[in-house]
Amino acid sequence: MIYFDNSATTKPLDSVLQTYQTVATEFFGNPSSLHRLGDRARSVVEQSRSQIAQLMRAKPEEIFFTSGGTEGDNWIIKGTAMAKRMFGKHLITTTIEHPAVRETMKQLEELGFEVTYLPVDKRGFISVDDLKAAIRPDTILVSVMAVNNEVGSIQPIAKIGDVLEDYPTIHFHVDAVQAVGKGVMDQIRHPRVDFLTFSGHKFHALRGTGFIYAKAGRRIEPLMAGGGQEKDWRSGTENTAGIAAMAKALRLCLDNEDEKVARQNAIRKNIADYVSTFEDVHLFSEIAPDFAPHVLTMAIKGVRGETIVHAFEGEDIYMSTTSACSSRSGQESSTLAAMNVPQSLAQSAIRVSLDEANTMEEAEQFKQAFRRIYTNFQKLKG
Repeated sequence: MIYFDNSATTKPLDSVLQTYQTVATEFFGNPSSLHRLGDRARSVVEQSRSQIAQLMRAKPEEIFFTSGGTEGDNWIIKGTAMAKRMFGKHLITTTIEHPAVRETMKQLEELGFEVTYLPVDKRGFISVDDLKAAIRPDTILVSVMAVNNEVGSIQPIAKIGDVLEDYPTIHFHVDAVQAVGKGVMDQIRHPRVDFLTFSGHKFHALRGTGFIYAKAGRRIEPLMAGGGQEKDWRSGTENTAGIAAMAKALRLCLDNEDEKVARQNAIRKNIADYVSTFEDVHLFSEIAPDFAPHVLTMAIKGVRGETIVHAFEGEDIYMSTTSACSSRSGQESSTLAAMNVPQSLAQSAIRVSLDEANTMEEAEQFKQAFRRIYTNFQKLKG
């Protein structure tokens, strides 16, 4: 079995699962309880927070635990809107954001907020000049993803941060869900970035775990009201075992990051160079420094993406169309539409997404399967 759908979710590492089981068994107390079992659980949570903060080059008090990327995006965007609504109701984002951002913005529009959606070029990048032009006196938030989940374009986060240095009252949020372990940490940790969203299951932790970075001094309103956990920012009994497992997964993911990135880039290029020799293949992802090392999106013209995905499944190779969300719902790729890709071509898109466990041998097997599948489709097309 070859798993090439890591942008959708990653397989939890055995050692991460072992950590989860150990903590769930031996540190099962409620971290808010006053007795010894509660203290032990609280110690695990805080040790995990400190470890994540160190890896993120942040302070422990700037890390807040969530249930994942969707909650994190919703919290930061809605929390900013609630905290800063008396100063303005204008927000800026892009046309290629994950639905967790895009749909949240739509909800705020229904509540009277105004949202500017920055367009992207044919490669999938926003223009920093467009961002400058969009900023208004009543702008309270700029939200731009670090790495696009559908084609892998790395947005110019550092350049955006430089622009926003002149606008210190605007919150700057970066959805970094696809960025962990992909060699872009220096960009997303620009000093002007106020908020970052992360999801554990994208780097071999468990689903239902995540965290946000919130720069000290920045304030958002909580979405989860209740028992006052996470310094009253995010109530709800902490998932102690999930948090500990996530901290371990993050450390393992970032170990030898440069080497892992180089290997993924090599595999991606190997596949891209091969499939691009076929006449009816179109690549949406580029082999370039401003594209992430793990995402390669392509199309076989005239064949629907879901048909291609199932053909590869028959070869025991697993991938998706463009994103797992749009694959299951049958929705058109929002990123490819924003890139002005014709619908007839966009509906043929498939996404190969790698991680550090994938090998060049798997790439060779993929190429052999690709030739068989491509040849069969050409026969069917007549």
